[in-house]
Amino acid sequence: MRYRLLKILIAIVVLAMMGTAPLLVYAEEAGQQSPLRAISTLDLPRYMGTWHEIARLPNSFQKKCVGPSKAQYRIAPDGLVEVINQCQLADGKSNIARGQARQIGGPTSAMLSVRFAPAWLSFLPMVWGDYWVIDLDPAYQLVAVSEPKREYLWVLSRSPNPDELSYQALLQRLEQKGFNLRGLIRTSTQ
Repeated sequence: MRYRLLKILIAIVVLAMMGTAPLLVYAEEAGQQSPLRAISTLDLPRYMGTWHEIARLPNSFQKKCVGPSKAQYRIAPDGLVEVINQCQLADGKSNIARGQARQIGGPTSAMLSVRFAPAWLSFLPMVWGDYWVIDLDPAYQLVAVSEPKREYLWVLSRSPNPDELSYQALLQRLEQKGFNLRGLIRTSTQ
């Protein structure tokens, strides 16, 4: 009798596992991962200044950038952040994009919204894009910026040539956050 109950119990466990296995495979294939989170606190005035792009995931608006890229941030009198992005083109000229950013949430929120569309279009929600600081070292020297869907990613540094060990450690943390870094472009600093 015990042997028969044990066989039935094993059969139930196996069937239960077989029933949930396809669900587990489906969830993994669908790319379900934990939601991306911004860092808990950002000292916005300390974040201001020049950041050099070290690496990025490919995106359509930077496809002509072949040389050094940098971003400059400054808090404007109206409290918004002035953004100037600059990169070098193949002909040696610079491409400059000017925009604005605003913090979403409280004064220490690491979630910002940025736009490069003309100011007269700023009332349209679709001209604003997410700019989330998702990793930042305590010295404010190396940062990773993305958005909730993980479609965009930038690694920025105060120096055009950051410490390689710190950079590699950041890449490991980004992989742990669910980023596929196979297509990551290391930005030229020359």
